[in-house]
Amino acid sequence: MNLISFCIILTGVMLNAVAQLALKASVKEMGAIGLNFASSSTAFLKLAFEPFLWIGLFCYGISVVVWILALSRVDVSIAYPMLSMGYVVNALFAWQLFGEAMNPARIIGMSIVLLGVYVLARS
Repeated sequence: MNLISFCIILTGVMLNAVAQLALKASVKEMGAIGLNFASSSTAFLKLAFEPFLWIGLFCYGISVVVWILALSRVDVSIAYPMLSMGYVVNALFAWQLFGEAMNPARIIGMSIVLLGVYVLARS
C-alpha cells in the first residue's frame, strides 16, 4: 500500500471516529434513551436540535465518500481491517473527553490492534 492510499484510509478512519465522538456528545446529557415509543420519540425530538448529532452525521457522510476512494485503490481485505484503528482513536478521545475508563487491559488490546494494522499495512 502506498502513502496516498494509507492517508486516504486514515482520513476515513478519523472521520468515522469524529462521527462516533460527536454522536456520543449529542446524547451525553440525556442519558440512556428508553426503548418504548414515548420516551424514545421525545429523545429523538431533542436530538433533532442537537448540533453534535448533525456534525456526526455529516462526518459519516463524508467518510463514506472517502471510503469509496480508498476502496478504489486498496483491496478490501487490507482496507477493512484498518478501520480497527478507529477503536484506538475513539478509546483515547473518549477517555480524554468523556472520562471513560482506560486500564491496562484496554491499553494492551489497543497495542495489539495497532500491531495488527502495522503488519497489514506492510503486507
